[in-house]
Amino acid sequence: MLLIMNSELRQDLVSGDWIVIAPSRAKRPDQLIKLHKMKRVKAPVKDCPFENLQKSGHHPPILKFQNSKDWEVVVVENKYPAFTHINVCASPGKRGPYSIMDGIGHHNLVITRDHCKNFPKLSKQNADLVFKAFVDYYKILANDYCLAYVSIFHNWGQRAGASIYHPHYQIIALPIVPPDVEHSLEGSNSYYKKHKKCVHCVMLDWELKEKKRIVYENKSAVVLAPFVMREPFELRVFPKKHFSYFEDTPSAIMRDVVSALQKALQKMENRLHDPDYNFFIHTSPLRDKNKYKHYHWHVEILPKFNISAGFEQGTGIEITTVDPDEAARFLR
Repeated sequence: MLLIMNSELRQDLVSGDWIVIAPSRAKRPDQLIKLHKMKRVKAPVKDCPFENLQKSGHHPPILKFQNSKDWEVVVVENKYPAFTHINVCASPGKRGPYSIMDGIGHHNLVITRDHCKNFPKLSKQNADLVFKAFVDYYKILANDYCLAYVSIFHNWGQRAGASIYHPHYQIIALPIVPPDVEHSLEGSNSYYKKHKKCVHCVMLDWELKEKKRIVYENKSAVVLAPFVMREPFELRVFPKKHFSYFEDTPSAIMRDVVSALQKALQKMENRLHDPDYNFFIHTSPLRDKNKYKHYHWHVEILPKFNISAGFEQGTGIEITTVDPDEAARFLR
């Protein structure tokens, strides 16, 4: 297998952004992992606000999924929201030369029952329930015509932005399409207009033929280390079949995506010594559904190894010190 010995500039097929793969700047992957290894500190159950929903003011939940004895997954309002729902739409305005808009939207939490079982440790049934909660609440939010986009993400660990140890997931509904998503949509649309093909499908076809950066696959989903990798050990999870809208994905295919996501995170925990990470869903916006048929929804996983320094912040070009081929091999 040919690995990069010197640095190489690579341009993202969707965004057009350039990154630098520079493995010579770092030691081998296992040494990089040891350098960033930190012991995870478990927060006491007695201090956890998600153990007793009624006591912590998260009761009644908006949605509840339970077994015969107790709830397994709930959707609740965030007590400290970044966006607040009121019965009016956010209207754009101006302040001097700047565009502004009220922070009207929704900010909710999806909480799983066990204090210590993060996503890769959940039973298959409960992992599927988490995504069912995502989909069911997403469809409720889609009825609010004041909203443009729903962001679904998970922060695991303090370096990834998690302020509470108990595993939970966030759903933020916005009156705008976020810039990073807009950037991705524009790149996807531009490629489709030029080639009459989905850019992500083209990438998937190539990756599945090469096999170098595939970490895991099942019948309907694939996990890969992207050829243009922004962060060491970054992974992406795609449904193999083209679906533009997360919420419209058939349940059997969604179960395979969930299974692939769990497998990817299990490999990260085992091989990378349980790093902090974020995962998030990139999907098409809520409105103008015919406009985004070119897009291919997916999940992105970013473990926290890199620290952006002067070059990255001054140029917008990320330097990644692990070759994606080597990252995939290491995780496999």
